[in-house]
Order: sequence, then structure tokens, then C-alpha cells
Amino acid sequence: MNTHGKLLVGGQAVMEGVMMRTPHRLAVAVRRANGEIVLRDTPWRSLWDRFRFLRWPFLRGVLVLLETLFNGISTLNFSAKIAMADEAQNAESKKNRNQTETSGIGDAKPGQEKPHEVSDLAIWSTVLFALALGMGLFVALPHLAVWFGSLLVGRELQVTDVVFHIIVGGVKFCVFLGYISLISLMKDVKRFFMYHGAEHQSIAAYEAGQELTVTNAGRHSPLHPRCGTTFLILVIAVSIFLFSLVFPLLIRIVGEPTGQGWLNQIIYVGIKLPLLLPIAGLAYELQRLTSRHMENPLAKILAWPGLAIQRMTTRPPTEDQLEVALTSLRMALSQEQSYSSQSEERKGEQTLVFADYDAVMKEIPLKT
Repeated sequence: MNTHGKLLVGGQAVMEGVMMRTPHRLAVAVRRANGEIVLRDTPWRSLWDRFRFLRWPFLRGVLVLLETLFNGISTLNFSAKIAMADEAQNAESKKNRNQTETSGIGDAKPGQEKPHEVSDLAIWSTVLFALALGMGLFVALPHLAVWFGSLLVGRELQVTDVVFHIIVGGVKFCVFLGYISLISLMKDVKRFFMYHGAEHQSIAAYEAGQELTVTNAGRHSPLHPRCGTTFLILVIAVSIFLFSLVFPLLIRIVGEPTGQGWLNQIIYVGIKLPLLLPIAGLAYELQRLTSRHMENPLAKILAWPGLAIQRMTTRPPTEDQLEVALTSLRMALSQEQSYSSQSEERKGEQTLVFADYDAVMKEIPLKT
């Protein structure tokens, strides 16, 4: 439960849709090109339900990060397949129309060719490549750029210097801002950010105890203190602190790995990668604390940078985008309300299609 006395709900924008997760259910809704809402609902059980020690502070943050990553990739795959199927269908329809215009109606054979489907291997390969690219951009590049830049100015900075990690953190922040600024120019990313805003507004309406309608959700801000953007900003801040402590201690204990500066830096980058897990754990606890006490001035100060950056990663959504976010939230909450350990096995994965949000509200009632 959260500070509002409600279930703790998490979410994520996907391609033309939104995923919502409650403690025992995960739902993702996607808007098809023809206006229909495709909804997939699945049971969800966190590892910390089976291994209670994973609920301990600092460990739970690592688990949440890994589970969020897994769920995010899974739901992105689902939304990508729907989007690709729509694109393939549109391309096939256009091809058939062209054939009809050039060859005559009698020569056209619509639906003869099977629409192209994107394989799981192709999608997972793309995701893994994106993760590797992210590690390169936000871990390796800032570290190596600061070290090499210090050589160019004639004063080599060492990983034992606090100023080295402060500058690396600043570079990470600038790379993050630059990356967000560049991708936000893309039309598809702009729509993704609008669905991100829809996710936040829908959750805010629920946390405020309001009926899950487009009007109610639309009154709330697209910004939310538990957003992943805020989490990333906290990760940068915590990494400055942790790396400033770890590397001086490491060098004092074992010394420098090699006598070659460039090779040392590559090794240091390799050390940083697994340290991202405890950093994530610390950042999670800090975000959890601030989001629960947003009325506290100190919490507001800690949350402000993340909320400010969210103005770049969220956009005010359209009504039809809010409908999609509310659909996934409605399903997750509805299934959660009827959850019990005995009935959960009977509620397997299901995929539903709705003509509009009015149909969703009729078919998925919520207890008040």
C-alpha cells in the first residue's frame, strides 16, 4: 500500500499503449490503427513473494529494477507486434489497391500473402542491443571522456579524486539530456511521451480516489514523483557518492590493476557495471522515501530535478491515449480486487479487444 491508502501501482508507456502493474496482476493496453483497444492481462507474482528476504531495504530496489526491466521488455514486445501487424496490414492493403488500379479489379487478390510478423528473436536482439548501447552511452562514454579530456588539458584525473566522479556525473547528466532532446524530435517518441503522461495522470486519478474517467485523469499533472525519469536522476546522484567512496578504497586495498592508464580505465568501467545494482537499490530507497513525504521541504528538493526532467519525457496526452492508460489500469485493479491465492491459478492470461473505452467501463467494473 502507498501513502494514499491505495494499492501501489506502477506503469510504463509502450508503443501506442500503456502497461500497468499491481501487486498480483499485469495489464497492457494498446490502441490499434482501427481504433480498437487490445488488452492483455496476466497474473503477476514478484520473487519477493517467494523469497521474503528480497523485501529487505536495498535488496528490494535491485529486484524492482530487474523485474521492471523484464516486464518492460515483455510488454514492449506485445505492443510492437500489434503495431507491426497493423503496419503490415496497411502496407498489404495499399499494395492490393495499387494492384487493383493497375491490373483491374479482376486481377487483384487481396489477402493472398501472409502479413509479415516480427519474431521474438528479432525484438529481443533489438532490446539487448539497445541495453548495450545504453551502457556505453551512460557508463563507459562519460568515464572515458572525462579521463581522456583530463589528459588533453595536461592534468590527468584519477578515480581516487572526488572531482573526477563529480565531473563524470555531470557528463552523464548532459548525455542524458542530450539523448532525450534528440529522440524527442521523433514523431513516434513524441507519442510515446504522451502515453507516458497518460500513465502518470491515470495513476494520479486512482491515488486521489477518483473514478477512472478521462475527465478526472485529465485534471492531473503528467508529472509523478515515482517516475522512472526521477529514478535515473537519483541513480546519477547516488553513483557520484558511491564511486567516490569505492574507488579510493579499492585502490588502497589492491592497488592499480595495471601499469597502463587506458587499460586501467577499461577495467574501472567494468567494475562500475555490477555496482549499478547497489546504486539502483540506494536510489530506489531514496525515491520511495521522497515520494511518500512530498509535503516535506527536503523531499521536494530531492524530487525537484527528476520532476523538472519529466517535463521533457512526458507530454499532455490526448483523450484517446488516456482511455488506453485507464483501460490497463482498470483491468489490473479489477483483477487485483478479486485476487486470492486459491483463485489466481484459474485466472490465467487473457487477451481482450474493445471497440472503445465505453465498452471497457461496461465489461470491467470496479468496486467502490
